[in-house]
Amino acid sequence: MNYIIFDLEATCWENDRTKQNEIIEIGAVKMNTKLEFVDEFQTFIKPKVHPWLSDFCKELTSITQENVNAAPYFPQAIGKFQEWIGKEDYFLCSWGFYDKSQLKKDCELNRVRQEWIKNHISIKHQHGKMIGNERGVGMERALHMLKLQLDGTHHRGIDDARNIAKIFIKIFDKLELQ
Repeated sequence: MNYIIFDLEATCWENDRTKQNEIIEIGAVKMNTKLEFVDEFQTFIKPKVHPWLSDFCKELTSITQENVNAAPYFPQAIGKFQEWIGKEDYFLCSWGFYDKSQLKKDCELNRVRQEWIKNHISIKHQHGKMIGNERGVGMERALHMLKLQLDGTHHRGIDDARNIAKIFIKIFDKLELQ
């Protein structure tokens, strides 16, 4: 069994929720049942519906237009991600349900099968239950509450995945994996 702690960054616009978001980065950390780091994965993805990143998105994520222009489209990127996940049983773990939902939306948009998006847990909501806040708190706040340091750049998929993995390890014995 492996735990795939992943984080997505997606196209976004300030004060405009009318446009369809698309994944522009996948960052992930793979851990085994002993909570040992196994490997990590990172890829940028070229969006197809809105290929030009908004200034807001570039500033928030630090992802550049050049990063996504040079990246594969979703079907190729997600194929590499699935290959990296491997054949062993796994749990997908993210900070909230947004990442799972966005994965499914991008699979639909690109006509990619979704049965692999299974066994998912929201570390955010499980942490929230532990602190008596059903909705949970932001990753940065949770790190602070657990006396863990925020490393890297917040809102970069790979850095956020690494930070979520630190939370995952710290609270693992209290997680409900189902």
